[in-house]
Amino acid sequence: MSCYERFGVTEIINASGSVTRLGGAPMPATVLDAFREAAGATVPLEILQAAAAEKIASACGTESGLVTAGSAAALTLGAAAILAGTDAGRMEQLPHCDGFPNEFLVAREHRNGYDHAVRAAGARFVEVGMNEIVSGAGVRRTEAWEYEAAITPQTAGILYVKTPDSRPSLPEVMEVARKHNLPVLVDAAGELPPRENLKAIPATGADLVCFSGGKAVRGPQSTGILCGRRDLVMSAAVQMLDMDDHPELWEPPESLIDRSRLSGMPRHGIGRTLKVSKEEIIALLTALDLFCSGAYDSDRERFHGWLTAIADRLEGTCATCRIDLPDNGQTPPTLTIHLAGAACPREAAWEVCRQLRKASPPVYVSHGRLDQGELVVYPLCLTEAAVPVLADRLHEKISALK
Repeated sequence: MSCYERFGVTEIINASGSVTRLGGAPMPATVLDAFREAAGATVPLEILQAAAAEKIASACGTESGLVTAGSAAALTLGAAAILAGTDAGRMEQLPHCDGFPNEFLVAREHRNGYDHAVRAAGARFVEVGMNEIVSGAGVRRTEAWEYEAAITPQTAGILYVKTPDSRPSLPEVMEVARKHNLPVLVDAAGELPPRENLKAIPATGADLVCFSGGKAVRGPQSTGILCGRRDLVMSAAVQMLDMDDHPELWEPPESLIDRSRLSGMPRHGIGRTLKVSKEEIIALLTALDLFCSGAYDSDRERFHGWLTAIADRLEGTCATCRIDLPDNGQTPPTLTIHLAGAACPREAAWEVCRQLRKASPPVYVSHGRLDQGELVVYPLCLTEAAVPVLADRLHEKISALK
């Protein structure tokens, strides 16, 4: 009996990949071993985070870094750092920002549910731009000049959500930000791989960049990375760490926290609820080493074989299968199962997705393209034993369509 079954929870086949709602990516044995070893000893967390700062800075080409409780936590801490800086009084005041700038410029098309993490720190969004292509009203998207036109004395910074198709480009936005001395917080949670993005995105000059630690990096699901300017990372760290110490005894490593730059010793900050354990920090750093070394690249061939076996099993059904293998040598392949057109009933993809979740064991495929009549299989969280079961369940449910 598994640990989940002991508590009445049924394990599933995860064909959706490293999504948070299904627990993130599987941690390699090396990472799990590091987690267990870290649990057996005690270290001061500010010293451990200082060591992590050096490791992250090296991996990302930045001045400093911080292990956070997921990339959403990195967004909250990054926003809090921009809002408060090194002012202990402002840190104490957050999320209330009376008396100092708290507006973040953000493109309308960059708004999403995750930006709640930025607003939680006390930021108020000022939306800029349009996406006329999506609205069917033209050919233009948000443009850099629209950020500049929206800047006022209340502007504290800019939130930029990075995707391969983000508009305007990050360098264009950085040019505006530098002109007006505004810090830019970049949400790049899902932009790994390729691992080159660890350095390429911060290299645009972005002041703070957030990456997920529990997806492609394969660290603990509830970890993230905040990297960038030393002063802002320091502010984020101070607002997250346990500050229950005497000012006369508090001596954090200067490489992470320069006390001379603080207006006082802050009390527990807005990020105190976002604490990270020593085990998670060590595990994330271990996973980051593996990710940066290319240790995961060899998985692509095995994943490709699994997806090919699934596609072969669906021959003769109304499904049309396509395997996509990105040419960067790092991103795992995906299998798209197309269930639209004359050969398949209307709403077939929705019905198959629904029935798979009711199967034994339950199967969760990616549901992001159901409106296009497509199921997507991501292999990262699959196992060798689960592949034939997944193939059989897909064949069974698709063959049953009427």
